[in-house]
Amino acid sequence: MVLIRQVTAADAQAIADTYNYYIEQTTISFEEQLVTAADISKRIQKTQDAGFTWLVAEEEGELVGYAYTSSWKERAAYKHTIEVSVYLANGSSSRGIGRQLYEALFASFEQSSVHVVMAVIALPNPASIALHEKFGMKKVAHFTEVGKKFDRWIDVGYWQLQLNTEN
Repeated sequence: MVLIRQVTAADAQAIADTYNYYIEQTTISFEEQLVTAADISKRIQKTQDAGFTWLVAEEEGELVGYAYTSSWKERAAYKHTIEVSVYLANGSSSRGIGRQLYEALFASFEQSSVHVVMAVIALPNPASIALHEKFGMKKVAHFTEVGKKFDRWIDVGYWQLQLNTEN
């Protein structure tokens, strides 16, 4: 059984291990330098200090994924728009863990002042697209060859969901 809970400082190493797979092996993350547990601890603290949510999925005591919200852009007028991100431990995809993380994450801001939810997806990534679209997100932009990793150009798509339409 998968437990979805708030992140703790003790999760930093497992999160770093999970994320480093994406850095080393995929174009999903545009980062190229591996991260340490200390790096992740700082990111968690910054996320929480800004009032955003960071959740982890745990199965039999092992971290199998995480998801978090962050600011979309730094300028003040963007304060009602957030970005969502989800990462699963290698071997944990196609088991509904991403869906469970997003169910909890989306529930965390349903009654908030969040007006728009954004996701940035390096393309191609059919699994991530399917997950985001399952939550009602729609593709609103496609940027061609804006990143380069592993000696190849990478496209990026933006997915968006509008909430609180009465505000």
